Amino acid sequence: MDMWDPQPGWLNTASYGLPPRPAWEALQAALADWRIGATSWEPWDESTTRARESFARLVGADAADVFVGSTVSAAVAPIANALPDGAKVLTDSVEFTSNVFPWQVHADRGVQVVAVPSEELVAAVTPGIDVVAVSAVQSSTGDVLDLPAVVAASKQIGALVVLDATQAVGWHPLTVDGVDALVAHSYKWLMSPRGATFGYLSPRLQERCRPSAAGWYAARDVHGSYYGPVMELDPGARRFDQSPAWFSFVGAAPALELVEQIGVDTINRHNLELANEFRAGLGLEPSNSAIVSTELPGAQEAFAAAGIRAAVRDGKLRASFHIYTTRADVQQALSAVKPLI
Repeated sequence: MDMWDPQPGWLNTASYGLPPRPAWEALQAALADWRIGATSWEPWDESTTRARESFARLVGADAADVFVGSTVSAAVAPIANALPDGAKVLTDSVEFTSNVFPWQVHADRGVQVVAVPSEELVAAVTPGIDVVAVSAVQSSTGDVLDLPAVVAASKQIGALVVLDATQAVGWHPLTVDGVDALVAHSYKWLMSPRGATFGYLSPRLQERCRPSAAGWYAARDVHGSYYGPVMELDPGARRFDQSPAWFSFVGAAPALELVEQIGVDTINRHNLELANEFRAGLGLEPSNSAIVSTELPGAQEAFAAAGIRAAVRDGKLRASFHIYTTRADVQQALSAVKPLI
């Protein structure tokens, strides 16, 4: 793909994605204008609308049900705040803590978080569970959630499904069908600057949640709500907006639109082909994930010596493969660890 400029050996999109040229160039132009005061901020903010609409299309949502912010944990907080005392939340034992801590901080009012291994999650969706809070793709292991099974089990008992899709949107096809909330940061597989988070809230969940972080940007008339005590919030999910970090969204809009243009199914095929080529070279079975996590003593040092940038998570080597990854990257990585296999 000639839209990116990766230095060979980048196998760490699960930590952060590399910006496509249109995103990088849009960000540089905005920074140049900021430096000399060439424009007001409103043109930068138009990117927030573009990015919101692009994200909505990517997950099959109505843009009116999508809110923007800066972090996953802040996006989950209004949902956790709306839980009744004594509610029980089910999560994965390796769940990234941005989708765990916002629930756990309510322990003083009896909210309980129950964590089970990934393979036991669906079976643990039983009466008494009020929320299933889980990642569509796990950060540490790369495990892909059986989302239809989770949705079906949750519907049977009336539990909410709150999905962290940070490691999924951009390469793994999914929609908000049957999901009450879907939150994703865009700086990984959506290849945007850190600071642009998107969240879907179902209309029924919007009614249950208080927009406790509401500010001027959450108003029906943004530009008419700078001062004073008169509050008229947006009737849709935008009332949960946090005032956006402008430059993050300037970079996010072109990146998300490029993902749309290429197509998530196309990206998925590319990523899985390379990830499974890497797995085969390690003697592992094929998988449905763009993230490969494996115990391989000495691999971190071997990668570093060969100029391969990957990660170690939960004691395991984690390599991740995206649209700008090439077969040459895979072969370089396999050559680096070949003496260890």
